[in-house]
Amino acid sequence: MDTGLTTLSEKDILKHLTTAQSLIERATVIVKSDNSRSKTELAGTRRRFVSTVSTGPSTNTVNVKISETIQAIVPGDGMLSIAQHTLKFRLRRGLAVALAVQDVFARQSDLESLAAENKSAPLSGDKASRFHNLLAAGSFVAAFTAASFIVQTIETSNDPSNDLPEPVFSFDSPHEALKHFLYGLDTAIADAPDDAQMMARAKGFARSVLEGLSARQARFDVLNSFEQNHIRLDADDFELNGFDIRERGKSKKLVMNFKKPNELIGNHIAKYQAIKLTKMMMAYDFDRQLNPFVDLGGFLFTFIGDGNPGTGKTTLIQMIAGLIKDYCEVANYPFHYENFGVDQISSYQGKSGQNCKQFITNVLNPKVIGFGTVDDIDQIAAKRSDDRASAGQQEITAVLMEGFSGSGTVIRGNCSFGMFSNYPENVDDALRQRASARWLVDGPQTMNDYIDIFALLLGKNHDIALGDHDLYAAQEIKQAVSSAYQQHAKPQEDALLKVFDKFGKANGELKNLKDIGVYLHAIKQAEPRFTGRAIKNITDAVKMRAMDIELPDEWFENPEHFMHKGFDEKRNMIAELRSPITLEMITQEVNRYADSEFRYTDKSDSAAVENIIRDLRVRERAAVEITEMKERGQWNA
Repeated sequence: MDTGLTTLSEKDILKHLTTAQSLIERATVIVKSDNSRSKTELAGTRRRFVSTVSTGPSTNTVNVKISETIQAIVPGDGMLSIAQHTLKFRLRRGLAVALAVQDVFARQSDLESLAAENKSAPLSGDKASRFHNLLAAGSFVAAFTAASFIVQTIETSNDPSNDLPEPVFSFDSPHEALKHFLYGLDTAIADAPDDAQMMARAKGFARSVLEGLSARQARFDVLNSFEQNHIRLDADDFELNGFDIRERGKSKKLVMNFKKPNELIGNHIAKYQAIKLTKMMMAYDFDRQLNPFVDLGGFLFTFIGDGNPGTGKTTLIQMIAGLIKDYCEVANYPFHYENFGVDQISSYQGKSGQNCKQFITNVLNPKVIGFGTVDDIDQIAAKRSDDRASAGQQEITAVLMEGFSGSGTVIRGNCSFGMFSNYPENVDDALRQRASARWLVDGPQTMNDYIDIFALLLGKNHDIALGDHDLYAAQEIKQAVSSAYQQHAKPQEDALLKVFDKFGKANGELKNLKDIGVYLHAIKQAEPRFTGRAIKNITDAVKMRAMDIELPDEWFENPEHFMHKGFDEKRNMIAELRSPITLEMITQEVNRYADSEFRYTDKSDSAAVENIIRDLRVRERAAVEITEMKERGQWNA
């Protein structure tokens, strides 16, 4: 979505303030009620009596006085508390903003002119039909804006209780939409025991309204143009990016033990691509809300890093976050880092998925440079076939799959997501394949690596001689990466090497695109999980190699040299450095990616074999002990 800034002045908001004030004092709402459901709870339960005789719904007229409801949260006090005043003020402001935003929609569409015509003489035919469609869409815009305002401007650390009412929607007119929003909000906060729960329930209800509206958005085909709008009110720190759901939280200072690249020993390809990724993200253009690397190809939106415990995955995260933070401080860009961990898996139905959606939304925010991580993803997101996984883990899997490569995923180039695991074979296949790049984090490998890491971790607080060794020379990134890439001219995994050798005997060396396709098909026959998505990830990796350019450090020392330039100028500067795609490059990336799939399969199979062997050994041991117990006469005792 290519959003453009839409101006909303205070004058536009103030002209609706009187209407907003009258609505929070008193709003008359006609709502449907189900007569078959009793309002009296059955003794000793939270359930209500439901008649077996169907009487159908009826309509009731309800006078909503939310101002009085807010004041009644703490009875006997004639003065509003700070929280009560905040909610009342935010609510009035939100209603006025909602009506002002609806005016923007009316001006941008035919609604304003049709409404003027309808006042002089009732419309008929196609005009009347279009007028009612646009009026319903304007009602949707007003309700969405009011709910978004409450969600973004109210801060609470409490979770609402689970008995929030279901939102009731009306799209007859913008005023009716806001009255029904007030009716639901009034019901939600009426039973709040204190101010903290009042605020939590208000925000929770507004959040459920946004979710309900999002589910109904497809009904309004005239809303497409409004999705291009970006509206911001600096006075309230409130913004609308079309119908994206955004939730503002308190900004927290990032506290982390950042690492420098020379503190990550080994892991040469992972370190090299991570450094490139950080520079790529800094090419993001905030005005265009697009990154030249997304336009030219080669941007890394998602990746997965796997390796044994202690090989440096956490250090890699600290290095990436530290580099981005340093670059953002130079350019004066906002930076948001967030890790999604096991503490966000909730026992409440739907809450885990909600937490995960918020995590993705926070990182995707086009107004920041974002980096999101899911450490130990095998413990957080479950395989869909795993019956032992919790409902929360299954929710997270579904949300991550949709967020990383769903129908609504928009890659702007301002952020990247990294998944990390010691056991990637336990990650759902479809989710794992949504990672565009695979980084094997295998830690130090060579003798020089081990000398370097020991010297690094020991520190300088000693007088022991280093010996005949050029410290950190093996960590020179260009030399190490070139050597690491060359290793993938041939596969590293035995199962893939057999496929490669069989292909070579039948077809010789890879010479053209047809040979590449035949080789890929041979891999598919050996590994069924090597699907079309795997091919896409390989081609993305090849494009990234083509963009395997070293952006000069000087570009990032002063923001005027590169980071603060316009989008087109950035794009031209980058395009001049691009290198051609070669067969050698393609072969290496095919082998790198296919190696990872075979590695995951081998690990999974090995784990299954170990479990079977352990079970058989236990059975044999049990059989011996049972025989001994029978000989002693203890088996039937």
